[in-house]
Amino acid sequence: MIRFQVKKTLRAGASLFRLQAEAEVAKGGFLGVAGPSGSGKTTLLRCLAGLERPEAGFIAGPEVWFDSARGVFVPARRRSVGLVFQDYALFPHMTVLGNLLYASNDRSRAMEYLDLVRLTEHAGHFPRELSGGQRQRTALARALMRSPDLLLLDEPLSALEEDLRAALGEEVKRVHQQTGVTIVMVSHSRAELGRLTTQLLELSGGAGQVY
Repeated sequence: MIRFQVKKTLRAGASLFRLQAEAEVAKGGFLGVAGPSGSGKTTLLRCLAGLERPEAGFIAGPEVWFDSARGVFVPARRRSVGLVFQDYALFPHMTVLGNLLYASNDRSRAMEYLDLVRLTEHAGHFPRELSGGQRQRTALARALMRSPDLLLLDEPLSALEEDLRAALGEEVKRVHQQTGVTIVMVSHSRAELGRLTTQLLELSGGAGQVY
């Protein structure tokens, strides 16, 4: 189970607002985070990952990662979290297989995940030789290599064309069902999240509402 209550002051243009978001996600659950640009979606993901520190609240996975009342803050490198960025952040000088082995030097596991995301035949290709959808699946497989307790997806489909976006969304859903990993995914599209996720946290003006 992942539980969090995050409070952090953010700036939107010349104005300040307070991000206040909380949710409880069962082990193996899939939480979507929706909201307009500037509502704090990516900041929330960065706080969960340990890349930013909230001002108050708590974040608890299998262990407590942040608790402002107790002065606890576990850095990103010590959290069991996988993160897929919007631009995928693949190493351009490494092959698909090399990108996975960088995360964890376990070739057998890497080949299992390449098979899971249907990229076995592309193991020796470089990111520049892949389509947008193939890069997305490579990033997803790499994030799974360390068997994270929590997988964070930051707008992973936004750069794709509409038909490919729908197909890759179903691919994410299939991987979730087969791995059972707990996922938190950010998207501008409430409808997209409604098709993929089991819970929805909607941010508006910094405040969050769970559906």
